[in-house]
Amino acid sequence: MITNGSERHRGVSLRRRFFSLPTLVSFGIAIAVIVMLSTSSGLDWDETWDNIRSINVWLYIAAVAVYYLSFLFRGYRWRVLALNATDGAGAEADMPSPLHCGRLIILGWFVNSIAWLRLGDAYRALAFSEDSKTTFPWSLGTVLAERVLDMATIAVIIFTSVFVLTATSDLAVAQYIVIMAFVMAFGVIAIILSMRVYGARVARLLPTRFETAFNRFQQGTLGSLREQLPLMLVLGLIGWLLEMGRLYLVVVALDLEIAIALVPVVALGHAILSTVPTPGGLGAVEPGITGLLLLSLNRDDAVSVAIVDRSITYASIVLIGGALFLLRNVMRARAKRTQAAVTS
Repeated sequence: MITNGSERHRGVSLRRRFFSLPTLVSFGIAIAVIVMLSTSSGLDWDETWDNIRSINVWLYIAAVAVYYLSFLFRGYRWRVLALNATDGAGAEADMPSPLHCGRLIILGWFVNSIAWLRLGDAYRALAFSEDSKTTFPWSLGTVLAERVLDMATIAVIIFTSVFVLTATSDLAVAQYIVIMAFVMAFGVIAIILSMRVYGARVARLLPTRFETAFNRFQQGTLGSLREQLPLMLVLGLIGWLLEMGRLYLVVVALDLEIAIALVPVVALGHAILSTVPTPGGLGAVEPGITGLLLLSLNRDDAVSVAIVDRSITYASIVLIGGALFLLRNVMRARAKRTQAAVTS
């Protein structure tokens, strides 16, 4: 059980991570890259800001709503994954709701946005293990299973989008996208097969303490994928379609047009680039999606879309995720104090 002291320790630990030298260096490098690219590319900032100021506010709000709706489907999928990996009739009663799981995903993305090396995945696995009364290694395994499903879905969408792009236009970037999709698909197969074939052997080579943790991690990963695979793939697909919808609404809100087949490529490119181990993928996502948007837009318009889109996928996550993080810690601390008062 987590005590008030450990709650305070986690808050202090996260603050230390945020203000640690590696994190601050990551922020500095990311900002330097963004500034360098924006000043050396001949960008007309007056035109860019004019585009942003003329945005359709209602469509922008719709883009934000669509983006956060995706967390409900991601949360539902995570709950299904976790239920697949559990044993026991009472497991469902202890499992957080889809909405609660969605909030935990937002919390994880918030931590990813302020810390380096994507520590948010570990944080939300820890939070899920506390709320579901399970273990951290097992919970982390369900997060890995979620990543495997995402990689498989992304690979299929990218292959489809590239097929449409090459059929409608001659884009040199298509070959790089195909390579990226192939690597991702190969990664999915390698992860699952390695754990199935070599997992037990690896576990036996570990000290007892680590063997137990590894077995729970493997149970969380492989057990999550043993049932209801079509449902989980559909839920994941809906989540990614909503991500694409967010980007499309941002483009329309700025009164711009891009090739429909380019929308999933840019949206998924955003997701892939955000895995770069800077806070929130800063310094990689912005030039990356701008470069992809240049296939259909001029530079000023492409940067406008990138800035507005990142105001949703980064700035709003920091604000909303930060508020949820604060609320969670306050409520848990209050619950611990109440419990301590009752027991005493």
